[in-house]
Amino acid sequence: MIRPLLMCFVLCVVYGSSKPTEKKSRVHDEEPLSHLEHDDNKNYDYDHEAFLGQDEAKTFDHLPPEESKRRLGIIADKIDSNKDGFISEEELKVWIKNAQKKHISDSVEHQWKDFDMNSDGVISWEEYKNVTYGSYLDDPQTDTEYNYTHMMSRDERRFRVADRNGDLIADKQEFTAFLHPEDHEHMKDIVVQETMEDIDKNGDGFIDLKEYIGDMYTSEDEEEDPEWVATERQQFSEFRDKNNDGKMDKEETLDWILPSDYDHAEAEAKHLLHESDANQV
Repeated sequence: MIRPLLMCFVLCVVYGSSKPTEKKSRVHDEEPLSHLEHDDNKNYDYDHEAFLGQDEAKTFDHLPPEESKRRLGIIADKIDSNKDGFISEEELKVWIKNAQKKHISDSVEHQWKDFDMNSDGVISWEEYKNVTYGSYLDDPQTDTEYNYTHMMSRDERRFRVADRNGDLIADKQEFTAFLHPEDHEHMKDIVVQETMEDIDKNGDGFIDLKEYIGDMYTSEDEEEDPEWVATERQQFSEFRDKNNDGKMDKEETLDWILPSDYDHAEAEAKHLLHESDANQV
């Protein structure tokens, strides 16, 4: 356990630096704790967003150091739910999960107003389609780099899976599943299907090593691959491709992008405590 003041200090450090990253990840942490790469050797941006929530983290990015420290101190006191003067791993995990849930709820509420055109408290597929693809539907011959027909078909397929009663009208829970499918058990198959469609360039129904690496990183001519590419090749061979046939099928892809044996909030709580606990043994 660590004292709230020390946690506040560590998170002021977490708040400090920012660098763009090259690597793209497909792994889903339910709703991601952060869309940034988790690499403390580069920066602590991932921890910053995981702890504060993605929207709140953006607010902190524009605060002077003293004000951010003051606010983080208030937050640290809130995390200490039993008021014993320390922050435990469980308290930190609960805080991170709640920040994650708040981000999802805020996202749904924000978009709900845009799509519930007749303000009847539900969103039909027709409403979503007309708001999202209205310009294309009005003039489908418009030259564009995007395949809107494919995108609309894909959205409708996901909407139908999220729509549990099959009436093509989504209540708030169904619309949440549509927008954030990683967080819902009945949406996992569609997440896997969409992922494989994105990465499987040769259309054979599998993801081979070239497709796996190519989705994360595209090298320029004669450019040397970063070190992590070699690591990912090894990960593919040793862990992703479980049956050693040189490619990932649907089950292997599911284990990769939606691992069932890994709690990201718990792992992040352990990580933050490790970084913060000055008298750990």
